[in-house]
Amino acid sequence: MTTSTGPDARRIAETVASCPGVAALLAGPFGTVATYLPGGSVTGVRLRDEVVEIHVAVRYGRPIPEIVAEVREAVGPLIGDRRVDVMVDDVTETEEARKVGSS
Repeated sequence: MTTSTGPDARRIAETVASCPGVAALLAGPFGTVATYLPGGSVTGVRLRDEVVEIHVAVRYGRPIPEIVAEVREAVGPLIGDRRVDVMVDDVTETEEARKVGSS
């Protein structure tokens, strides 16, 4: 859902994390991808004027383009007319990535 100040980063992160091929949201290669909010931050989601940037680790076994398309489709209703850039920063076979991506 889009609010008067823009998309809700926490809701976007929850939606991305619920996608079947996503193992975790990640902070990107330099640890800087996040949306900073009062009381904390949302790792793996960066809101910009025209773009929502999402960084994820995906589970091994499914085609990455399929997973990326699912993420884009899932967050589409939450971001208004912004473009969605999904970056796959890691591929994992385990649930360990969930622990790494949590904030």
